[in-house]
Amino acid sequence: MLLPDAYRADVETLWDYHDMHHAIRLSDVGIGLGSHDLGVATFTAELYQRGMFPRIVFTGANAPTTIERFPRGEAVHYREHALQLGVPAKAVLVEPNATNTGQNIEFTRKLLTDHGIEVRSAILVSRPYQQRRAYSTAKKVWPELEIICASRPLSLDEYIASIGDVTRVISMLVGDTQRIMIYPERGFAIPQEIPPEVEAAYERLVEAGFTSRLIR
Repeated sequence: MLLPDAYRADVETLWDYHDMHHAIRLSDVGIGLGSHDLGVATFTAELYQRGMFPRIVFTGANAPTTIERFPRGEAVHYREHALQLGVPAKAVLVEPNATNTGQNIEFTRKLLTDHGIEVRSAILVSRPYQQRRAYSTAKKVWPELEIICASRPLSLDEYIASIGDVTRVISMLVGDTQRIMIYPERGFAIPQEIPPEVEAAYERLVEAGFTSRLIR
């Protein structure tokens, strides 16, 4: 589970790039984006209990990487976990159909509208390396929404230990960096600046073989 020294500098460059470094403040809703990482639900519950928002939406169906861990769907398991942590059931809505980040935002917006809930601001809670992609996607799909991105405040090494698979974490970082590059031209997200050092780190990690999450 240890990050090899040969890749550390490049992985840390991508890790820092994907962190939006937003200051958490009061918002109308917390949106927990479904994934394999139950820590998203944990931190969403923590923010609710800190009074950062009065309502939670957990969104997500399943992906091939989550079906075994969350057989009833990511959002459903997230809700169950939040309730175990003390969040009241009445504070949680579940959006169980989204299979990508664009749908997470689109379907959450419709769910809130269907419930007559008007929101102007949201805290998007995601995996640490998903923050920038979540932000750029949400600004494309729901441009008028004031967005704050948040993740469990873990260091890179702590996060790798929590997942238990260093290769997976590096590959996901590489995959999300590629999506920041190509999604705007496909109409999925707004453009984001990519500093030269980020692009160089990405290219070295691709050359090193961390390609399992790349879009071909």
